[in-house]
Amino acid sequence: MKDWAGTGRAYADSYASLCVGTAGTLLGELGAPGNRTLLDVGSGTGMVTAAFADAGWDAVGCEPESTMREIALREHPAIPVHEGSLPLLPFCEGQFDVVVANFVLNHVADPRASAAELLRVSAGLVAATIWTNSPTWLWREVCERAALMPAAGERLPPEKDFERTVDGFATMLGEAGWGLVRAIEYTWTWSAEESALWASAEGGVGGAGQFYRELDSTDRASFRSAFESVCRERAIDGALPLEHSAAVAIGSRADAARRRDTEP
Repeated sequence: MKDWAGTGRAYADSYASLCVGTAGTLLGELGAPGNRTLLDVGSGTGMVTAAFADAGWDAVGCEPESTMREIALREHPAIPVHEGSLPLLPFCEGQFDVVVANFVLNHVADPRASAAELLRVSAGLVAATIWTNSPTWLWREVCERAALMPAAGERLPPEKDFERTVDGFATMLGEAGWGLVRAIEYTWTWSAEESALWASAEGGVGGAGQFYRELDSTDRASFRSAFESVCRERAIDGALPLEHSAAVAIGSRADAARRRDTEP
């Protein structure tokens, strides 16, 4: 799986503003906060946790990577952030009213065990998102122009993997014990500034960043030149419009319990 060590600052300067794009949809699906508590698992640099807190939720984060936690605590000092990672979270069963994992289950080594752990620590609803479409063409085109062979995407073993579609995501969550799952697809355009995209590559974030980290100085120069060329041609008003789609799924502990009670 991807190595996120030391990428906090680069992530904050790049993909954090992309990943928070699902916050509004999650807020709408989960309803009014009331007095409910919410755990954001894999909370990164805290933008999604802060969006929930700003909307009135009693929200806390949980993040395994230290540089991510440091930035989250510095930029959102009123929001607690715990250290912990899937599939074993440091919380009691049913400790939170709602548990959210935004673009987390697409990165873990065992998605079903991790999804089951999200359900374990929730007393009410669980919500999760994964990518169903992202503009991989951008970095592929950069590699082609730089005459570099793009890295093959990482895949889980067949027995752990699942179909990265709305239906495939819902099926996997059902297999993890979520019971009845409501899943929708949300599509939006991220207007990405060149500086943000380059921060992700240079900082080792994601597949493109890890690929760049492994290049020698000559190939890095070629990669940077090709990247700048693509940006000059594709940018509109100084930013690249990149369409992304995510599967957004909602389940509940009550539905999971009813499913267990009806199973033979």
